[in-house]
Amino acid sequence: MDIQYLLMLQNFRNSINDALTPFMEWVSMFAVTYLIMIPVFLYWFWDKRRGLLPLVSYYFCMFFTPIIKLTVCAYRPWIRDSRILPAGDAITTATGYSFPSGHTSTAGPLSFGTAAAVWDCKRFRWAAVLLACFVFLTGFSRNYLGVHTPQDVFVGIFESVLGVIFAWKLFAYLDAHPEKEDVILLGCFILCWAGIAYITLKHYPMDTAADGKLIVDPQKMMNDGYGDIGKVMGFIIARFVEKRWINFKPLKPSVKSAVICAAGLVLMALLKQYVSPVLVGWLGSHWGKLLFSVIYTFYYIALFPIVLKLVGKSEEAAA
Repeated sequence: MDIQYLLMLQNFRNSINDALTPFMEWVSMFAVTYLIMIPVFLYWFWDKRRGLLPLVSYYFCMFFTPIIKLTVCAYRPWIRDSRILPAGDAITTATGYSFPSGHTSTAGPLSFGTAAAVWDCKRFRWAAVLLACFVFLTGFSRNYLGVHTPQDVFVGIFESVLGVIFAWKLFAYLDAHPEKEDVILLGCFILCWAGIAYITLKHYPMDTAADGKLIVDPQKMMNDGYGDIGKVMGFIIARFVEKRWINFKPLKPSVKSAVICAAGLVLMALLKQYVSPVLVGWLGSHWGKLLFSVIYTFYYIALFPIVLKLVGKSEEAAA
């Protein structure tokens, strides 16, 4: 049934000469590249808690998605059935195993989490609805492009909902027991290293094609796992540092504040574009991706907030 659904979408793509393919590729790209900037902007500009809710939901999924992927080791649709021909360059960008959809479990917690964080503000409910719809659009784009089955997407959405619920309940618990946060952070950090050890040492299928080459190289498939778990590690370190020594407050809403935060987002994009390849070149795909993820997450959780704190102090002094 799942393959028939993908073939139906493939026939539709062909009937319209791939007219929608660029848009669907853009949706997929935006979900994993730029969507995170929305809760980061909230974290910097408006309210730390509202920004942290979707981010913590996201880190929940960033830990469990690679663990599930590298445990199930489900092959991509075109490996399962040669009739599936992914659209555009999706076949080159769809790395890793298939189940669950990483794009969906990235868009899900960021969009659902941000929607939940702003829902109590009536003037932003339209944005919350759009963000929630974007999750389903992202999931559909993965089916449309032929790189994921419906069950891959469904589990990605389900995992995202669990991530938001987890973050919501965790925040409620920490409101009542703030002294427990450091213990939880330490426990999660240990869990991250256990996750790295698991995906590194576990057994992987070594099926080969007719030419004798591996259908899927497990070493390549671990790359995303190291990077994703590195994001969780980066958050744990950055959250501890920010809470203990920085403790910034978002700037007062103004055009100037928005411009400063927008500049921070530009630096965030440049960091991903130019620093990641350098670290991967120096340390290899596994440890290079992990270290970059730690640096990248530390930048927006703790490092740029130092700039915001300094700007805030200068504004207070000027006043």
